[in-house]
Amino acid sequence: MRSLTRAGLLILLGLSSAIALAQQPSNSQQPQSVEDPRLDQHIEELKEPLYSPFIERYLLDEVRSLRIDMERKHRELTQEVVDRELAAADKAVSYSTNTVTYFFYLIAGVSSALVLIGWSSIRDIKDKVHSVANEQVSELVEEYENRLRAIEKQLKQETAHIESNREEINRTQEIHSLWLRATQENSPAGKIAVYDQILAIRPNDVEAITYKADAALEQGEPQWAVNLCHQALAQDEHNGHAFYQLACAYARLGNTDEAARYFGKAVEQTEIYRDELWRDSELEPLRDHPAIHEILDPTIEKPS
Repeated sequence: MRSLTRAGLLILLGLSSAIALAQQPSNSQQPQSVEDPRLDQHIEELKEPLYSPFIERYLLDEVRSLRIDMERKHRELTQEVVDRELAAADKAVSYSTNTVTYFFYLIAGVSSALVLIGWSSIRDIKDKVHSVANEQVSELVEEYENRLRAIEKQLKQETAHIESNREEINRTQEIHSLWLRATQENSPAGKIAVYDQILAIRPNDVEAITYKADAALEQGEPQWAVNLCHQALAQDEHNGHAFYQLACAYARLGNTDEAARYFGKAVEQTEIYRDELWRDSELEPLRDHPAIHEILDPTIEKPS
């Protein structure tokens, strides 16, 4: 079985990667995988937890503080953009009003000149000018109303997006806290209770289902572990951990043929499971199984 220390360290590394991604632009490259042979060797050599609960709590508080700061900055930026848009709209409307006013002054001057020279159709000219001016003003008002409606719609979308992110941050923080509790639990029943809380928050968490299957196997419930692994594979058919737990569960049940088949699938997904054949006591019945040499590389040798 993979050690609890390794699970805790991978969770903390994933948390650090999430913080780094949150500080990078959206078009940045995807983070590189944390899988490294030296990291695995270092994890196996650990004799005690890497961080104390106080440090872990400090890290979680720092992550929450960073997310809250990012959310506040996002709101401030949105508010500033809206203020600038409204200011620009106000200036444009003022400019249009002044233009129309000067236009009326010009028309008044021309009309006065026409009256002085005896033109009798001043009223018709005035009505025409008024209708043209009203049309232009109506077009301007409609254009800026459309702009304001677009800004209002964008603000509603941004508000909904911020609220969704806040809820997701709270869920992620709660799930991380539960994962840390699971690494500190010593009894399989306690681990299963924590994994059930994680699944209540995120029902499709395949990793929580596979670790729950591991705890069920430790509790002496191999058939339950088999059912949980099949449930995980129904959501992620390429999950190597689920295949590995199926191999251990079937080995415990005495069905070595199925155990060997699922162990081969686990090795196809992740090569690190190859060495678990000699380290995990649950797989001891498979070490001399004839199908193992057909599934694995024929050059594999039993360690001395």
